[in-house]
Amino acid sequence: MSLKFSNTTADYLSWEEMTGLIRKLFDDENYTISLLLACGSFWGLRISDLRRLTWRDIMDTDTLSLIEQKTGKCRIITINRPLRRHIDACHKHIRPSSLDCYCFVSRMGTVYSVQRLNMILKELRHKYRLNINHFSTHTLRKTFGRQVVRLAGSNSEMALIKLSEIFGHSSIAITRRYLGLRQEEIQEAYNSLSF
Repeated sequence: MSLKFSNTTADYLSWEEMTGLIRKLFDDENYTISLLLACGSFWGLRISDLRRLTWRDIMDTDTLSLIEQKTGKCRIITINRPLRRHIDACHKHIRPSSLDCYCFVSRMGTVYSVQRLNMILKELRHKYRLNINHFSTHTLRKTFGRQVVRLAGSNSEMALIKLSEIFGHSSIAITRRYLGLRQEEIQEAYNSLSF
């Protein structure tokens, strides 16, 4: 729950900064949060769906199949090779007692709450001097979307159509606004004027 009149809009991290942070967290032996950021930014899942993942869901498979908690829709996600290697490396270090254990468990043995994860991300923002104002669990989903659009290059409209489907938005206009692209386009119009 946020404070009244407070800003709860998450920003995105550049892909380079996100992947750099994932590597730094791994190097600093913060394997669980490194894995959370990797899965969130590679898959674009909501935190409610990430928190429910067990090791059985993501180990020894090339796809993740789940029913989204918010929408009730089935999502089938490909686990690409770089993420597969990261999952395997994190699993090796975390050493859960069984594949039925949740992936994102605190030292206390409970699944991290969204509130606690948001506090951790704010701490990471300061510790690693990240170039982001509003770093929260939703940042992972926005970072995923921004990277998909960026990789599409001149086919960005097609990427927005795909993202609209992935995110469950009713139009690409909503996806564009969700990713903050609309505001950037408006700012570019103002900035393009000169004497």
